Amino acid sequence: MTLLFKIGFLDISIVNMIDIALVAALLYQVYKLLKGSVAIKIFLGFLSIYLIYLLVRALQMELLSSILGQFMGVGVIAAIIIFAPEIRKFLLLIGRSSLLSDDNIWKDLFFFWRKKENGSFNISPIIDASKTLAGSNTGALMVISKSTELKFYAESGDILDADLSKRLLISIFNKYSPLHDGAVIIHNGRIKAARCILPVTEREVPAQFGLRHRAGIGMSEATDAIVLIVSEETGQLSMAKNGKVLHNMSFQDVRETLNDYLNNLDVDSRFENLEDYEMKKKRKMAMTSKSQG
Repeated sequence: MTLLFKIGFLDISIVNMIDIALVAALLYQVYKLLKGSVAIKIFLGFLSIYLIYLLVRALQMELLSSILGQFMGVGVIAAIIIFAPEIRKFLLLIGRSSLLSDDNIWKDLFFFWRKKENGSFNISPIIDASKTLAGSNTGALMVISKSTELKFYAESGDILDADLSKRLLISIFNKYSPLHDGAVIIHNGRIKAARCILPVTEREVPAQFGLRHRAGIGMSEATDAIVLIVSEETGQLSMAKNGKVLHNMSFQDVRETLNDYLNNLDVDSRFENLEDYEMKKKRKMAMTSKSQG
């Protein structure tokens, strides 16, 4: 073990530095995952108690360390129960970026003889239907997936497995249709299911985002799909991916983003964090009020 330097009685080696860096990276990823949700306060509470436990144990305060030790033992089980949704998201994040995931470069290197599938298809029916739905202020929720059929979520609704068409999408989201309440799942140019139930995000979202937007953001957190939302109140178009949003988009922006996503181009940088979006909105409102005053 190579010794780098000493701090008092502590010998710091390369392995120790790597260990500290990995723990810091892990804590940062956990913080990013929990940021904006109520769970972050619970996590910080657990972390504070654990740090106090390490301190009192180092100071050899036997009684207090014994009490906190018992709490930490039960706290692990309690944390698993409390953070069950966040643990699931974390495992999905690891699975999405694992060595054999669909978008990983290592899979292309190890399985170079396998032709990489292109998930692209004609998205004109989606754009044309969105124009009609937005023009009539008809709410819509469309989940577009390139890597999986999302069978778990598709089975929560009515299986269609129909060709993608403008008229079918408009008829599904017509407020008098029995299929309009829920989301449509689209994969490989086909409407897999309608009236699907999506997971709702537990994070704080801007006030103008309703349940449809919360469900779209929640679905983007749980999967690698991209979600198109048509607002029933304003007719504005929004998209969600990886828990981030793009709001008040033009039809051309929607077309470009969808095409790039389906052609395996990086679109994540175009989306905004909910916190950044809220700060930008407040800044804009402050500038507007200042100019009016």
